[in-house]
Amino acid sequence: MIKNPSISVVISTYNSIPWLEKTLWSYEHQVFREFEIIIADDGSDDKTAAFIANYNKQSAKKIIHVWHEDDGFQKTKILNKALKQCTAPYVVMTDGDCIAREDFLQIHYERREAGYFLSGGYYKLPLELSEIITQDDIATQRCFDIKWLRERGLPVNYKNQKLTNNFVQAVVMEKLTPTTASWNGHNASGWLKDIIAVNGFDERMKYGGEDRELGERLINYGIKSKQIRYSAICLHLDHARGYMNKDAQLVNDDIRKNTKTQKTVFTPHGLEKRINN
Repeated sequence: MIKNPSISVVISTYNSIPWLEKTLWSYEHQVFREFEIIIADDGSDDKTAAFIANYNKQSAKKIIHVWHEDDGFQKTKILNKALKQCTAPYVVMTDGDCIAREDFLQIHYERREAGYFLSGGYYKLPLELSEIITQDDIATQRCFDIKWLRERGLPVNYKNQKLTNNFVQAVVMEKLTPTTASWNGHNASGWLKDIIAVNGFDERMKYGGEDRELGERLINYGIKSKQIRYSAICLHLDHARGYMNKDAQLVNDDIRKNTKTQKTVFTPHGLEKRINN
C-alpha cells in the first residue's frame, strides 16, 4: 500500500455496485501505481458500504470510503468531503461507472503541469455491452479493443476513433478537436492546491454543469486547461439518470452565467463555508 501517493483518485458513486466494481477492477491494472482511491458516495445504502469494505480487504490499494446520508443529488457536497480526504498533491476525478484503460493514470501523471488542469473524455458503451464486460475483459484490456467491441454489437460510429491506442494520432486529434477543454467530472485532473484556492465545488449546484463550473472558476483564477480526451481513455457504462431536474438545471445555469460574467474565482458555498447570515 502506497504511503505517500502522487495521485488521489476521487470516484463518485450512488447505489451502483456492479458498475463501481468494474470501475475498481480497472484501477487494479493501472501502469501507474502511486495512487490512493477515495470513493465519494452520495448516500448509497448499506449494501454499497459492505461491498467497499469487503473489496478493501482484497485490494492492495488504499481505498477510503466517504459517505453522507441520501438527500437527493448532492454530488458537489460529497466531492468536497472527498477532497478533504485527499493526501496527494494531484487529484484525478472520475465516476463509478467509468472503466479506466491501463494507461489512464499514467497519462494524467505525465501530462500534469503547474498552472493547468487536464480535461479528458469518455467513450459511452450501450447497456448490453456495459453488462457483459467481465473482470477478465478488464484485466486483459480487450474491452478497449474496437474489434472486440464491434464483434459484440458495438455499432459503427465516427466516435469509435476515441478508442485509438496510437499516441501520435491521439495527440493530433486533441489539437484539432473543437471541443472545449472543460473540467469533466468523469475524467479530469488538477492540483489540489488550485482546487482548494477556488474553494472546491459550489454546493448549491445539483446535476448539470456542476463539474464544469469548478473548471470555469479555475480558469478565472488563472489556471489554463489542456485537452487529453483521446489519450486518457475510459469506458462509460450506460445507466438511467433519474436525478435530472429541470428546475435545478435552471439554478445551475444561473450560477454558471454569474461565474462567467463576474469572473468569479471563489465560491462561499464550497469546501469552506463563508456565507454571511
